[in-house]
Amino acid sequence: MRHLQLFADYFQFYVQDEPASGDLSDAWSQDAVERLLAVAPGVVGVGTISNSNVPVTVEVLDASPFDDSSAFDQVNECTLVVTQGPLVVAGCTDYFPDAARIPAQPGIYRVRVSYRIADAPSAHELYRLQLWPAPAIEPTVVKSRAA
Repeated sequence: MRHLQLFADYFQFYVQDEPASGDLSDAWSQDAVERLLAVAPGVVGVGTISNSNVPVTVEVLDASPFDDSSAFDQVNECTLVVTQGPLVVAGCTDYFPDAARIPAQPGIYRVRVSYRIADAPSAHELYRLQLWPAPAIEPTVVKSRAA
């Protein structure tokens, strides 16, 4: 597990396969903005409530994690294809060579993004990314903050 503080400039940060050339600029559709999640080849963009430093936890797992969605305000899932690795986790304006690297083997990963944002922006804001090998899916809202 890796704990990071990322500058969520433009209310977003991303995780990507290091060699990926996917571009999120067209991926932020109205649906993506509402679910706080955008996807392009090899990259996942996570929308945030704050336009500042946010705490992010990243875990690469061997299998699907326990469902603890009741502890979060919103939970989304999507797919990230890793062709080479490592994963790069960064704010959208961070200097790429200095961004955090997390080891990941090539493969198809499910990405679960859990958001603690109900009282945000505050010290309680938290973004957790869990990745594990799984078949590809379309971006899915597992739990909506609007519910």
